[in-house]
Amino acid sequence: MSWLSAAGFVVLFVGLLVSIALHEIGHLVPAKLFGVRVTQYMVGFGPTVWSRRRGDTEYGLKWIPLGGYIRMIGMLPPRPNDDPTKLRSVSTGPWQGLIENARAVASEEIKPGDQGRVFYRKPWWQKVIIMFGGPAMNFVLAFVLFAIVIMGFGIQVLKPTVSSVSKCVIPAAQADKRECRPSDPLTPAAKAGLRPGDRITSVAGTPVSSWEEATRLIRAHGAGTTALGVDRASEHMTVNVDLIAQDRPALDDPAKIDKNVGFLGVAPTAVIEKQGPGYVVGQMWDLTKRTAASMVNIPKKMVGVWQAAFSGEKRDPNGPIGIVGAGRIGGEIAASELSPENKIIFFINLLAGLNLAVGMFNLIPLLPLDGGHIAGGLWEGLKRVFARVRRRPMPGYVDVAKALPLTYAMAALLLVMGGLLIYADLVNPVRISG
Repeated sequence: MSWLSAAGFVVLFVGLLVSIALHEIGHLVPAKLFGVRVTQYMVGFGPTVWSRRRGDTEYGLKWIPLGGYIRMIGMLPPRPNDDPTKLRSVSTGPWQGLIENARAVASEEIKPGDQGRVFYRKPWWQKVIIMFGGPAMNFVLAFVLFAIVIMGFGIQVLKPTVSSVSKCVIPAAQADKRECRPSDPLTPAAKAGLRPGDRITSVAGTPVSSWEEATRLIRAHGAGTTALGVDRASEHMTVNVDLIAQDRPALDDPAKIDKNVGFLGVAPTAVIEKQGPGYVVGQMWDLTKRTAASMVNIPKKMVGVWQAAFSGEKRDPNGPIGIVGAGRIGGEIAASELSPENKIIFFINLLAGLNLAVGMFNLIPLLPLDGGHIAGGLWEGLKRVFARVRRRPMPGYVDVAKALPLTYAMAALLLVMGGLLIYADLVNPVRISG
């Protein structure tokens, strides 16, 4: 590994640790604001490397930098009708015993005078805010990082200015495999005499200001004659073109094919432009929807990781990666032949995407993820609304302790997934080139 690769690995690794630390701050700040006693704020797991106590809270770093946590007292409520300051004998049954032992451990952290500072006693909406604070911090980080790239450096934008004209019509399946042949028909653009530098201003009388607008109108038109408004040098003209129908990759999903859409045969001009906050919001929303959709396929994706880890087949570049894999990608970026500016952009985009993915993953409504506690808080609030509407006694706190067997199973699954990703990232990493 070259020093550039090592530097890139370290930079991205540190960026992820900072993201983890800020995620936990997203929980810590509202917890303290609402009066919950927080005993620990830790980045990492395992033995403690360094720590300092400030007030009620011990702040520190641990040896295994694969996550972090804050420790709040009273995460588990006592059994209904129990005095939270007194312990009862453990009930029989393996699962019930496990739950009661967990309650006992949780109650040991509660000191005299702490009854008003326990998590489970807080109003449901405060619980939701505290647990949503971590993912929210990831979303804020992702937004800020994407904004730095989009508003600060700019992004590639396709303009409706012709950069090149295809000479002949080649079937889409062969477009990347051969050159034009004498027997191949001319493209509509070549027949109409379009030239590089021509700017398309309208399609069939509809004004266009972007390449996407022009492309959608041309595709929707299908085969047949249409008029293009064109600016050539300082002259405006109307060019009639005979569009043909062709199968083309879908604009919204290049893996799919749009059948018999209108085809012109020109390539746009790519320029780098800085965008405004509205564009950042739109991009963030689009990426959030895609990330949420990809969460549904996590089990399938993890099967692919398993197969790649033990069979040697190529990893899916769009599949999940761990913190080690992300660091390796950082090293590969640093050692690449990209310009320094493009390397910075790549780093920022990668870190932003990872924050978005971490935030979305933590919202899955299963314990021990943040989403499980959020779901519990929302359920408690819903029960209380129904009780108020029906004029019934207020229900007790939602007993998340009852979900502990599932929580432990989920935690074990997360450990297995994390271990598999680390192993796969070491023996068969995702690569951005080749």
